[in-house]
Amino acid sequence: MRDDVAALQEVLNGTELFPSEMLPDMVNSFLSDEESSEIWLACEVDGNPVGFCYAVPEELAEGAWNMLAIAVLPTQQGGGLGSAISRHLETELKERGQRILIVDTSGTEEFKQTREFYRKNGYTEEARIRDFWATGDDKIVFWKSLN
Repeated sequence: MRDDVAALQEVLNGTELFPSEMLPDMVNSFLSDEESSEIWLACEVDGNPVGFCYAVPEELAEGAWNMLAIAVLPTQQGGGLGSAISRHLETELKERGQRILIVDTSGTEEFKQTREFYRKNGYTEEARIRDFWATGDDKIVFWKSLN
C-alpha cells in the first residue's frame, strides 16, 4: 500500500472526494501500526492502483463499522471496481464476525450517482441529517447488514 499512495492521490484528485494531500498522513498511521484496526483496500487494473476503500470500527458500538471513503479513478468508474472493492470489504468484515457497515454521503444533486451506487450495492438509506455538511447539504447515512 505504501507504494500506491501517489497513484491513489491521483484517484482523489480525479474524484475530489477529499484533498489528496491528506492521504499520506491518513495511510501512515495504518502502515506504521501493526495493531491498527483500520482497513485500507486498494484495487488495481493492469498492476496500477485505480481505487481504494477505507473503513474503521465505530468505537462505541459492537460489530459496527464505518466506510469513510471509497473512490475509483473516474476513467475506471462504471466497470464494477467500486462494487468489487465494497464486496471485498464486506467479506473481510463478515469473516471478522462484524454486524453492520455504514457509510455517509452528501444529499446534494452532485452526489446522486454516489447514493445510487450504495443502493445498487444493497445499502439502505437509514438516516438524513439536514444541513449537516453545509446549509442545504444534508448528510445521508446508508446501512448494510453483514449477517
